[in-house]
Amino acid sequence: MISSFITWIPAVGLFLLIVALLLAQWVLKKDVGESKMAHISKLIASGAMEFLKSVYSRLAIFIICIAAILFYLNRNGENLALPTIALTFILGAVFSALSGWCGMFIATKANVRTTNAARRSLKEAFNVSFSGGSVMGISVAGFAILGLGSLVCLFFKKFNILGLDINQYANVHLVQIILETITGFALGAESVALFARVAGGIYTKAADVGADLVGKIEKDIPEDDPRNPATIADNVGDNVGDIAGMGADLFGSYVSTILAAMLLGSEVVFIGSSKISGIMPVIFPLVFCCAGTIISVLTGFAINIFTGKQIQKSINVGLIVATIISAGIGWILCSSLFPDTLMMRGKVFASCAIAESIIVGLIVGFLVGIITQFYTSKGKQPVDFIIAQSKTGHATNIIAGLCVGMRSTALPMILFAAGIFLSYSFAGFYGVAMAAVGMMSTMMLQMAIDGFGPIADNAGGIAEMSGLDESVRENTDILDTIGNTTAATGKGFAIASAALTSLALFAAYVKITGIATIDIYKAPVLAGLFCGAMIPFVFSAMTISSVGQAAMTMVEEVRRQFREIKGIMSGEGTPEYEKCIAISTKAALKGMMIPGILAIACPICVGFIFGAEVLGGFLAGITVSGVLMAMFQSNAGGAWDNAKKSFEKGVLIDGEMFYKKSEPHKASVTGDTVGDPLKDTSGPSMNILIKLSSIVALIIAPFI
Repeated sequence: MISSFITWIPAVGLFLLIVALLLAQWVLKKDVGESKMAHISKLIASGAMEFLKSVYSRLAIFIICIAAILFYLNRNGENLALPTIALTFILGAVFSALSGWCGMFIATKANVRTTNAARRSLKEAFNVSFSGGSVMGISVAGFAILGLGSLVCLFFKKFNILGLDINQYANVHLVQIILETITGFALGAESVALFARVAGGIYTKAADVGADLVGKIEKDIPEDDPRNPATIADNVGDNVGDIAGMGADLFGSYVSTILAAMLLGSEVVFIGSSKISGIMPVIFPLVFCCAGTIISVLTGFAINIFTGKQIQKSINVGLIVATIISAGIGWILCSSLFPDTLMMRGKVFASCAIAESIIVGLIVGFLVGIITQFYTSKGKQPVDFIIAQSKTGHATNIIAGLCVGMRSTALPMILFAAGIFLSYSFAGFYGVAMAAVGMMSTMMLQMAIDGFGPIADNAGGIAEMSGLDESVRENTDILDTIGNTTAATGKGFAIASAALTSLALFAAYVKITGIATIDIYKAPVLAGLFCGAMIPFVFSAMTISSVGQAAMTMVEEVRRQFREIKGIMSGEGTPEYEKCIAISTKAALKGMMIPGILAIACPICVGFIFGAEVLGGFLAGITVSGVLMAMFQSNAGGAWDNAKKSFEKGVLIDGEMFYKKSEPHKASVTGDTVGDPLKDTSGPSMNILIKLSSIVALIIAPFI
């Protein structure tokens, strides 16, 4: 029975990729509309793909260098014929890059088709854009399950792990060596994710800030106006930041979560007679994620088919249904695959405790999304507070946004603490890891919901630049507004999963190094804790600074074109879009290197110089500080964004109506401009920073 489970896991991954391909073909068969629409879409697609090509070509050099170092360190790999950690690292990097490429490709094809569908109905436009997001989500899950499943199948069968008795502890070491080798897959995935997320964030916000400051404020022209030279770069940025970067980010989270749970599962033993091989706690995270992904795919199709006019409500109901079904499947699988009693590090717990931990993770993930929606959605008190404060100017708008962002960290952190406490009380650190797995089991659906937003945003831009009827832009704006809410929810989900995943990785690190406790009463450990807490702030400063510098260059270029190219404002002159694209691309490639190197080099330096316990304190500092920074920046930026968008249909402040181009609206544009690099560059990168630091520590653990 256990052998059939192992064999079917990569088959599930392959099946998901086939489903993604078929769904992509359905999207591609949709009509692109008029030639002008197709031309604009082609400009966006070519800019996005050129950016991805530039990033991946530079990353290839980095990947080869890191693989060479891993090959050297593990050239005498224990119990393995080859230093295969370098090979798994390369495979993880390649699969992560493929995930980002698939998401980018379908998004740049779905945008114009969404625009054309919006000419007919809102329902059809949603179907096309949501299908595009679903292709990305299914592809990410498919590549992750195929890659991990194939490696597990290969190694476990090669070393006859399936026939070993884990209950006797005699073969635990071999299992751990194999899983540490497969951890290279997660390192490759997270490395590509960090560079892609940072580069994409810098690109999109440099273009967005430059377009807004000159176009909206100085020239008083609409968003996505074809007269704005930065508008194509802005639309390209929606794809490279929120599609390719997000795809690589959640691919890394998915892989890291499963591997952390598998590593901790090697410590779980069965008490008494077992129904199945003792290796089941190790492969169970993969088995459950396969089931959760299939549930998410079916739920996604149901949302697409049955959604009516209340799109946001349908999406929320779909998430609730997927969460409930995943919880039920988790309980059934635990009851079927585990004996009644298990033990980990002397802690005895019932098999149902694993299911209870999964349910805790599902609930925490769902509630964090709801809380994020509250703090970032139109019509809610936090966004209304920012709107009201905009009446008295730019400064009070900024103050209000900072307050909302800081306040928004409280409830999620309490939820994380409760989730950690409950899951640990159920099944130790294996329970914490399984809570993270439970949360990630609905990842495919979360990505589909998150991914359709940038597609709808692009669709609105194409409608504006093509001069289509106002009703088309109204339909795309409805989708864009919903997409902003779901994007904020997706960021909350990503932060929540990163928090639990990092804790599980931290537990795996402690297990591998053999540290009994990390004593913060020791001065070196306390110093490591403070230095680790500092890293997210320095990292954020680097990424925000890169956006600021690139935005300044973009503003100067846009101003130059308005000044020197005759006839732009009258529509007779053609802006030089390619120069703005080149500025964003150059800034992204330059700005991604130092933050990426910082995230990888710091844990290595601390570990080899000061030892395992100090590195443990360092990781704890990065994790806590990074999660808080991620939550604060993402929610503040999201609230600023929706406060600005609220003025488009008018807002009531102290009994007076204010609309676009009013002074409070201009203050809200400033707030949104400040929030842009926080929510789309620095904030999302925090997730990868804390996970990557833990994985690097996990890789070097045997050497320190």
